[in-house]
Amino acid sequence: MITYTNRKGVTYTLCQGVTKTGKPRYFFAHEPQGEPVETIPEDYEIRESVNGVVSLAKTRPSYILAEEVAVVTAAIQRHPRNRNYRVDFKPDRIDIYELVGGSMDEVLAIFDDVLSPELLAEFRADRERYGQYTAEMRFILVDEQQRLFRAERMCYRSSVDGWRPLRTIGTGSIEQLARRLVPTLGTDAFFELY
Repeated sequence: MITYTNRKGVTYTLCQGVTKTGKPRYFFAHEPQGEPVETIPEDYEIRESVNGVVSLAKTRPSYILAEEVAVVTAAIQRHPRNRNYRVDFKPDRIDIYELVGGSMDEVLAIFDDVLSPELLAEFRADRERYGQYTAEMRFILVDEQQRLFRAERMCYRSSVDGWRPLRTIGTGSIEQLARRLVPTLGTDAFFELY
């Protein structure tokens, strides 16, 4: 039986059911349902989303290099509020997610003198473990040979909800884009990007 424990500490069991057309359907459940699966089917892999959702997905080739993900991760680590961000990647892009309610650090600072350091540390750890993340920025590979990316940011204004290409930034290497754009996360400058 295949199990997987996500970042929240919840263990799931891989199960198999059948679609209406009689094809196998794979899913993770808290408690085994249907038929437990003994081996991962060929051409499938276990994936966990930034928010801890576990799924079995078809294996897809990735055009993103590990070094490129490392560049973005390093840029996030240099950010003053780096604990509020997570990096993930898809076959053709690198995504940056922000912790919902990430400004909670300022609220917690109020309690620095009231609560014990242990309790504050426990609260912060729980917030990171159980927190929900939302997509904020992404770097899309547009030229595989020259390794050029374009950047987009999420826009939450009702008239233009969705991903907004940063046309004034243009394309560039992941190093150039990460160095220029990651520091704007969580600042007013982020909202001025277009």
